[in-house]
Amino acid sequence: MKYRNFGNTGVNVPALGMGCMRLPIIDGDLSNIDEERAIKLIRQAIDGGVSYIDTAWGYHGGNSEPLVGKALQDGYREKVQLATKHPVWLVEEPADFDKYLNLQLERLQTDHIDFYLMHALNAKTWKTIKENGVFEFIERIKKDGRAKLVGFSFHDKYEVFEDIALAYDWDFCQIQYNLLDEDYQAGLKGLKLAAKRGFGIIIMEPLRGGGLTGNIPENIQVEWNKLQPKRTPADWSLNWLWDQEEVGILLSGMTEPWHVEQNIKSAERSGVGTLSEDDKTQLLKIRDLYHERILVNCTQCAYCMPCPHGVDIPSNFRFLNQGSMLNDWGEAQRIFNLLMPDVKRASNCIACGECLDKCPQQIPIPRMMEMVVEKFETLTK
Repeated sequence: MKYRNFGNTGVNVPALGMGCMRLPIIDGDLSNIDEERAIKLIRQAIDGGVSYIDTAWGYHGGNSEPLVGKALQDGYREKVQLATKHPVWLVEEPADFDKYLNLQLERLQTDHIDFYLMHALNAKTWKTIKENGVFEFIERIKKDGRAKLVGFSFHDKYEVFEDIALAYDWDFCQIQYNLLDEDYQAGLKGLKLAAKRGFGIIIMEPLRGGGLTGNIPENIQVEWNKLQPKRTPADWSLNWLWDQEEVGILLSGMTEPWHVEQNIKSAERSGVGTLSEDDKTQLLKIRDLYHERILVNCTQCAYCMPCPHGVDIPSNFRFLNQGSMLNDWGEAQRIFNLLMPDVKRASNCIACGECLDKCPQQIPIPRMMEMVVEKFETLTK
């Protein structure tokens, strides 16, 4: 595995990290992790050189951290840099910082976290944690050894990112950044600011929730095929990021053994300066073609879930974007009717708005649910 510099931390990090937000599940239930498959997958990644494992308090309905803790037994904990994230939205008083960290240490069966993040900061949670003494908490846990490096992950507008980045001497940050999201949230401007501040930088959603690897429209596949040597779209997309010197770790949510194998191979041939100017020009052309087709900017992170009225918000959006990006509404509706239970459909949305503050992408979810109903449900009733 190739290693990369990580800001001013003095720590070298692997080019590829494993994100445990999309572990194998059973019967489509996000909270029901397929434990045997997931543990094998995590250990396969570690055995292949992936030494950065990332999880969080809320992933898989709270079951990701305990699963990762099990996977890192039998000597695997000593082989990795372990990352998890504090559920800052649960902070109501200063004692809550320690409360949740200590619970996370128990769930992960460890006495320290190597990379600890304030999770999914936005304007609201940033204000809350500042008022409750987050900086004092950070200094305390680094001093007592419960955390080695402390940073934050981010989902809001660039101006909020700038405020957070300038407020404290963070060790690192984690941002959403990929071929399609150069001007979204922190984006390229945030990447440059973080690098200037000396932060290590971790990239989440490098393949945009798998959107860069799925059923590729014919006109876009033609453009992918023009790139030489012949590689998969995933390989090119990952290397577009690794080509940038500011980037430290790319987090990939790998759910199958072949995902692990292919991503490790991509990482092994990665590096700054590996793409030509012609490569970059072609990749940006592909980006523009995708931008023309996407209807809703959903990465399937499921932060909006659970919906109090049973709507499976990410799945409804997945079908909407599938129809749009592939320009095949008939096939999208056929699969929608086959796979989407009535109780999880968009028509159950009553526009209560509970999902709005939870969405990292600031999607107007109730309004977009109306579009799902129009496209997939109106004609079937």
